[in-house]
Amino acid sequence: MDSETKNPPKAARNRNVFFVGLLSFFGGISQDVFAPILPIYLTTVLGFDKAFVGIAEGLVTASVNIFKVLAGYFSDKFKKQKPIIFVGYFFSMAGRVLLALVTSGAAVIGLRALDGIGKGVKDPPKDVLIAGSAAKETRGKSFGIARMLDTLGSVAGPLILFLLLYLLQESASLYHYILLFSAIPLLITLFVLVTKVKEIPQVVPNANVSSTEKVRKGKLPKSFYLFLFVVVIFTLGNSSDAFLILRASNLGFTLLEIPLVIALFNLVYAAAAVPFGSLSDRIGRIPTMLIGWSAFAVVYLGFALAGQASLVWLLYGFYGIYYATSEGVAKAFLADMVGTEYRGRAFGIYGTTIGLATLPASFFAGFLWDKFGPHMPFYFGAVMAGIAVILLFSFSRYFKRAETA
Repeated sequence: MDSETKNPPKAARNRNVFFVGLLSFFGGISQDVFAPILPIYLTTVLGFDKAFVGIAEGLVTASVNIFKVLAGYFSDKFKKQKPIIFVGYFFSMAGRVLLALVTSGAAVIGLRALDGIGKGVKDPPKDVLIAGSAAKETRGKSFGIARMLDTLGSVAGPLILFLLLYLLQESASLYHYILLFSAIPLLITLFVLVTKVKEIPQVVPNANVSSTEKVRKGKLPKSFYLFLFVVVIFTLGNSSDAFLILRASNLGFTLLEIPLVIALFNLVYAAAAVPFGSLSDRIGRIPTMLIGWSAFAVVYLGFALAGQASLVWLLYGFYGIYYATSEGVAKAFLADMVGTEYRGRAFGIYGTTIGLATLPASFFAGFLWDKFGPHMPFYFGAVMAGIAVILLFSFSRYFKRAETA
């Protein structure tokens, strides 16, 4: 059901996927260099209270979710991805670097919102570029490569932060130097974007596409919204990963062990992203996602039943399998489903909806923890994942019928 008829040669498409992934790699380094120290900087250096930090970070989340939809719409409207991605990364860079130069609450709030806007703006057009750079039969692998590079950035970022903290620990301007340093990876990102990433022509669907792509102008297919509904059901049980950290601590993990187990998770995720993306090219997107969601249910059930800290290492490693079989594969499936004309808005709506669904998911998890104990959020997540697996399997049968209709 793909409508790309004027793709560049395969080698050029593969290079484009790699360079788009490289954007995420350096962007992830920038994010993970400054994000862990930002709450400490705001409270201990600038003197703001915890409520202010909550408001500032809440604005980041809201900005990301709102601007994903807008970025997706403009991506489809103008048929150009690189200028939108450039604006997104530039906004994030400005929002981070200028934090080192301001002290007022209003300025901090504005800059955190600017960073959130940048993060929301860049994602849908990047996904469109990856989808357009890959043939359908290798699209899962391509999204897997992008996720691998993104995750490796999340491994490198904390390690670089550790090195900076060690080297600059005696400096009175420690936090300012780190905030300024966060611009360097983003400058590299912008250079790669301008010099290496190529636009992929978007071809209007022709008359020979399948019925699932024959939709009225301005509309996404019904299957997109049904899939989105199933993903929302799953997401309602998928609370913030902060609860995994809290559960690890509850089981006896020390402060020094937490970053190590997160590094293990990211390494497993990065190592498995490409193989499982390739698997989705061979056996299908939905079967691969069913593996991932089942792995999630096992992990959450494990966190609910765990009685000793040593199990956390195994569970966090297995959690990386869930991410490797879900995030990139779901986006590859969206690209398969909607074709070229509406991919931007599809990725934007998908990202925003999932982002908004995580808010009640985390609220439910916190409520269940406080009311019934630390095991209950994980029982709830496992049950919701089980329900979502059944719904996703049912959706797969509907989607097959729609494709062949």
